[in-house]
Amino acid sequence: MARSTATLRVITDPRPRPVLPSAVLAMLIFVSAEVMLFAGLISAFLILRATAAGAWPPPGQPRLPLEETAINTLALLASGFMLWRARRAFADSPARARRPLTIAMGLGAFFVLFQGYEWVMMIRQGLTLTSSNHGSFFYLIVGLHGIHVVAGLSVLSWAWWRLRRGFLASSSFGAAQVFWFFVVGLWPILYLLVYT
Repeated sequence: MARSTATLRVITDPRPRPVLPSAVLAMLIFVSAEVMLFAGLISAFLILRATAAGAWPPPGQPRLPLEETAINTLALLASGFMLWRARRAFADSPARARRPLTIAMGLGAFFVLFQGYEWVMMIRQGLTLTSSNHGSFFYLIVGLHGIHVVAGLSVLSWAWWRLRRGFLASSSFGAAQVFWFFVVGLWPILYLLVYT
């Protein structure tokens, strides 16, 4: 009787492993487009400010609240730091990421509320969308950033909800982190260019 010899073959997937998860890559592409949008707005603002006759902001327009907004800037930067901590905790144990993620969202919400309060105060002082080019660009640039912060908070809330339920994928959390870091990293640039 002939013995049959079975050969064990290991089948490997011939496709190379992606360098970045698809969700993170998609978010990076989206953020690249957003960087170009803000670069165009900032360029237009800087050209207008450079060609303005006389002082900037224009006479009769209130000064922007530099010191108060510095506190708000620190809150947003702290939010980014807490999200970074959440990501590190997530790598060890997803459940440990919940607290730093919650703090990051709270600091982001503080930023939005404080910016809203700032806008109310600026409108009361006479800086409106139609009061001057200064007001128009202020509300356009800072408002667009504010919309991105609200969108980022929505993404973080979605990630928090999925994390709480126990089914947040690492790639999804990575994509949320990319967007929030964009929002956080953009703000100091806007703060320095628009407020000073």
